[in-house]
Amino acid sequence: MNSKKLEILNTQDVLSMKGEGYYSQKTAGAKTAIDSIQEILEKSVTPLPNKEILRFADYGAADGGTSQELWYNLINLIRSRGDDRVIEIIYTDLASNDFSTLFKKMQGMHGEKELAYQKIFDNVFVHGCGTGFHQQLLATDSLSLGFSATAMHYVSEKPCQIKNHVHMVGADIAEKRQFMDQAATDWESILLSRAKELASGGRFVCMNFGIDEKGRYLGNTGGHSMFGKFNQHWKTYLDQGTITKEEYINTTFAQHYRTVEEFCAPFNDKMSEVSKAGLKLLSCSTKLTKCPYRETYENNIGKMSKKEFADSLISTTRSWSETVFKTALSDRCENESNEIIDSFYENYRAEVERDPDGHAMDYIHIIMEIEKI
Repeated sequence: MNSKKLEILNTQDVLSMKGEGYYSQKTAGAKTAIDSIQEILEKSVTPLPNKEILRFADYGAADGGTSQELWYNLINLIRSRGDDRVIEIIYTDLASNDFSTLFKKMQGMHGEKELAYQKIFDNVFVHGCGTGFHQQLLATDSLSLGFSATAMHYVSEKPCQIKNHVHMVGADIAEKRQFMDQAATDWESILLSRAKELASGGRFVCMNFGIDEKGRYLGNTGGHSMFGKFNQHWKTYLDQGTITKEEYINTTFAQHYRTVEEFCAPFNDKMSEVSKAGLKLLSCSTKLTKCPYRETYENNIGKMSKKEFADSLISTTRSWSETVFKTALSDRCENESNEIIDSFYENYRAEVERDPDGHAMDYIHIIMEIEKI
C-alpha cells in the first residue's frame, strides 16, 4: 500500500460533520430518533452504580445538539428524585469535531437556552474528548452510563476503496467482505473499550445505523436509494471527465451497516472476548424513523413547494456526507472543489424538485441495551 493511499484511508477529515451548528440544525431525523428512545435511557439511569460521581458519556456526539434534550431530561429526572450526586458528561468525537459549538450549546450561548443543563442544574460538569470511540477513552470502572446515536457505523479505517460505488451497500462481494471483517474487528474493539470504562452495573445504550430484518437501511426503505443516487450523480461527473477515476474511487464512505446478526454475534458467543469482559446484552430491537422532511412535505401538500422539500432533504444529506466528497477532491484548489461539490448537490436537489416521489431519508436503527455485570 503506497503512502498516498494510506493518507486517504486514515484521514479523520472524511468523518467530520459540517460545523457551526449546521449538523444539528439540518438533521431533524437524528434528533427525532434519539428522542424516541427516551424511555430506554430513563430505565437505564434507575439502577446506576452507587458511585459518588455519576459519569455519563455521549460517544460520537458531533455538536451535541441532537442529544441535548435527552440529556436535559435525564438530568432533570435524576434531580427530581432527590439524587444530588455530581454529574459529569463527557462528549466524545474526533479531534476535527466542532467542540466550540458544543460547549456553547451546553452553556446557553448557542441554540436553545432552556436546554442548557450545565447552567440550569447544580453540580453538572461538561467535558470533551477529541478521540475516536474505537479505543478506551475513560478511566477503568468509572463510567455509569454510556450512550451513542448514529455514529458507530463508521469504521476505524477503510479496508479498501470501493471501485464502482461510493458505499459498501453497493460494493461487490469481495469489497463487502473486507468491510464486514473490518466492522467486526471494530465492533469488538468498541465493546471491549466500553467494558473497561463501565463500572459494574453500568449501562451502555446505543442506536446504530444498520440493516434491519427487511433489508432496509438509511435512505433505502422503499422508493429511491439515497446512496444509489449519490453514486449515480457522482459517477456522472466521472463519465463527463469532471473528476478523475482516482477521485471517484477515493469517494468511499468509511461506513459499514451491520446486520442485527453482526451486532449480536459477540453476545451470542459465551466464549467471546466481549462476553468474557462482562458485557451482557439486555435487549436488541430495530426501529424505523420516518424522514421528517418527507412527512412535512406530505402533510402540507399545496402549502409546501417541491423546491422547499428538495432544499430541506438535500441539506440534511449534505450535513454529514459533504466531507467524504470533499476529501476525494483534496488535491484540487478549494474554489474548484467547492464548485464541483455545490454542483453535485444541486443536481441531486434538482432531481428531487422535479419529481419528489420516492425521495426520502428514513432512518433504520438497531437499538441495544448493554450492561456490565
